[in-house]
Amino acid sequence: MNAIPSVNLIDFISNDESKKQNFVEAIGKAYEDIGFVALKGHFLDDALVDSLYKEVRNFFNLPIDVKQKYEIPGIGGQRGYVSFGKESAKGKKEGDLKEFWHFGQYVENDETLKAEYHDNVMVKELPNFNETGKQAYKMLEKTAKYVLRALALYLNLEETYFDFYIHNGNSILRPIHYPPIKEEPKEAVRAAAHGDINLITLLMGAQGKGLQVQNHKGEWIDAIAQPDELMINVGDMLSRHTNNRLKSTIHRVVNPPKELWGTSRYSIPFFMHPISSMKLNVLESCIDAKHPKLFDNITAGEFLNERLIELGLIKK
Repeated sequence: MNAIPSVNLIDFISNDESKKQNFVEAIGKAYEDIGFVALKGHFLDDALVDSLYKEVRNFFNLPIDVKQKYEIPGIGGQRGYVSFGKESAKGKKEGDLKEFWHFGQYVENDETLKAEYHDNVMVKELPNFNETGKQAYKMLEKTAKYVLRALALYLNLEETYFDFYIHNGNSILRPIHYPPIKEEPKEAVRAAAHGDINLITLLMGAQGKGLQVQNHKGEWIDAIAQPDELMINVGDMLSRHTNNRLKSTIHRVVNPPKELWGTSRYSIPFFMHPISSMKLNVLESCIDAKHPKLFDNITAGEFLNERLIELGLIKK
């Protein structure tokens, strides 16, 4: 597998059963083979994408002392601003060459979850920043819901199996700024090789080189989306739940060639998380004589906490 397959969500939500089934098979096979697909037909329109990038650039262009007002201590970076070099990949000492922002869930009709999650952080200097982020969050969440419905069918589960777990889930929208590189990095890259924690990740801004995916032979291949596509990959939670049938693929963002060091890169992943009480226990349908159970039982909340400690974002 040396290319990322492309699928169109319109096929899945059409009334054509044949197109729907073809989509289910194509996305399921891609996630078994490489763990990534490029997706057309999502719910983000061009105007919203343009507005979001404008607001994100405006935020990261603010003076550092203004941005740091929005870095909230003691919450593991789960909302608001996280400054340059704070996050590192699992097992890596060097901080990634990036700064980022976190929008979190907008809880509906659930006071318990509202109390569990941190509040979103409001940026006073940019009147449209938070509302634009919220709109993009909602459209990415809607897209993710349909992708998970397709995967439920592929796994011979009821189509809406994941719906309950992702409604009011602990999902994160993360605009990232990789600033211009000013000097030879010492072992650091824009985002070191890692797997994602969550169920699935929907990535905006994978146009152009930078994002690379490791295939089953250990080779790094470029993952480049078309302007109208999202890059969507399996995270560790879904991999655990399916006994590694659906692959959480290692990926990275490499530094550009030296002649492009003076340029910024922006990308905006949406990390689809379930509610913390979801059991990630291996599905019985994914266990057989050839595929014994690989993972211990754990909830999504317990697993997330383990990984945030490994990433250095929260202390034990």
